[in-house]
Amino acid sequence: MRKILDKNLTLEYINFFPSKKKNSNLKHKVLIGIGGNVGNVKMRFKKLFLYLLKYPHIDIIQTSPLLKNPPFGYLNQEYFYNAVAIIKTNLLPIELLNHLLHIEKHFKRERSFKNAPRTLDLDIIFFESKKMYNKRLIIPHPDWKKRESVLIPMIYLSKRQR
Repeated sequence: MRKILDKNLTLEYINFFPSKKKNSNLKHKVLIGIGGNVGNVKMRFKKLFLYLLKYPHIDIIQTSPLLKNPPFGYLNQEYFYNAVAIIKTNLLPIELLNHLLHIEKHFKRERSFKNAPRTLDLDIIFFESKKMYNKRLIIPHPDWKKRESVLIPMIYLSKRQR
């Protein structure tokens, strides 16, 4: 199912996006941003979902629908698909960051320049109510309020929680 929000923004509902699980015994509640615009992104998101289901230190609690939206920064590239997911984990913030970077690498992420096209981008948006600022990780994510790619999926995520 598709929902056109305007000429540049479309919500898409596909297998696993959105999804909802109720219970987890893991400790920390985290909101992550998921994005990509290289290759078959929807299939990669499905594979990411299945990959995360197998990892014992992360439980996927809920995912938003996918948002198809234009790039920012470097504009000469394909539209992005973005989603957000609530996860629970026992990992600490830096451990989670390291794991997310490992997953990006597993899915062939290359970092050629800022805002470059990418197969997969995983960002920690919120980690409970923690605030953290160091050269590797800033929590909450510094640009989350400026990005439709985070805000719109968050709105649809919160609508599903009601």
